[in-house]
Amino acid sequence: MRDIEARAVTETVARLFLEANYHLTGDVLTALKNAEKTEVSPAGKEVLRQIIRNADIAAEGQIPLCQDCGAAVVFLEMGQDAHVVGGDLTAAVNEGVRQAYDKGYLRKSMVTQPFSNRINTNDNTPAIIYEEIVAGDKLKITVVPKGGGAENMSRLIMLTPLAGRQGIIDNVLKTVDEAGSNPCPPVIVGVGIGGTAEKAMLLAKKALLRKVGEHNADPKVAELEKELLQKINALGIGPMGYGGRTTALAVNVEVFPAHIAGMPLAVNLNCHSSRHKEAIL
Repeated sequence: MRDIEARAVTETVARLFLEANYHLTGDVLTALKNAEKTEVSPAGKEVLRQIIRNADIAAEGQIPLCQDCGAAVVFLEMGQDAHVVGGDLTAAVNEGVRQAYDKGYLRKSMVTQPFSNRINTNDNTPAIIYEEIVAGDKLKITVVPKGGGAENMSRLIMLTPLAGRQGIIDNVLKTVDEAGSNPCPPVIVGVGIGGTAEKAMLLAKKALLRKVGEHNADPKVAELEKELLQKINALGIGPMGYGGRTTALAVNVEVFPAHIAGMPLAVNLNCHSSRHKEAIL
């Protein structure tokens, strides 16, 4: 059994949320630069230039990429031979979020009682934490500052098997088309297929963590990703809704076995910042 100090978890979570809010990942930045070269819409091309410049300014000045610093989503992959000592794991994660959003002057967006008084918690906690037990003795921490504009465009559609592959394509396209400029395109499209309602939604969110340009290992799923990306970019929404061929940078699909009577489909969109960072303790 390997011990991991709760203090180290807090320090890591705090660092990762700062890095995720200040620095665009290399794969997304490269995709944006490539899109700027190929975009045919003058307005869309200029928007992409401004997005790239914004990323440079954020990194240079250590300031947020976006004023919406997101809900604090945290994925924990805990090795079965690891043990957190010196404190509670959930408390350690929340303390890391608290420190990052306080010291980094990141916008606090979490409110209590979402259907009534909506009082800001003033430190962006509680975090939305997903824990998974895996082999090994390490702890992998992935943080995702998830902006509200993109998250609001999420959809869950409980399809029946009769809908088939085409039903998936039609509903993903409908979701992106109806979202329009709201999720701040060009977007990363996370798609979850199978499992149950909540499993499909989790698959869709985790799909956003895959690097731009990396396809699913299953050739059939990879082909679906490519077709969806082509069709989404043919919608003409373009960067920030100004028109063009760059509505999405990537479509990442994750699949899980499903009940014989159903085919859950979830779509989760990430804005062009696509913020996430990870570390292993």
